[in-house]
Amino acid sequence: MKSDQRKVNIQNPNLIMGFKMNAEITSLLDQEVYTQKGVFVGRVDDAVLDADKGVISGLALGDVNKDLFDQKGKGIIIPYRWVTAVGDIIIIKHLIRNAKS
Repeated sequence: MKSDQRKVNIQNPNLIMGFKMNAEITSLLDQEVYTQKGVFVGRVDDAVLDADKGVISGLALGDVNKDLFDQKGKGIIIPYRWVTAVGDIIIIKHLIRNAKS
């Protein structure tokens, strides 16, 4: 591991809809994110942490699906509460309306 990288373990029994989760943040990086209906959203570049609560509060996505988001910067941040599953990919709630304005 590079000296500028740190591993952080998050433990919070209420992190995802009441299920106990122990996730290493680095395991989320570079994962593809899809909606529950299979629409590609983007790729995880970083995690946003709430240091006071010790939980992941959001995911910073790059390589964002331009059909979903009208982005002006390098990426977007989605709330972690949208995440419904984490495995080989990350699944989020399907976007009810198009996020483009």
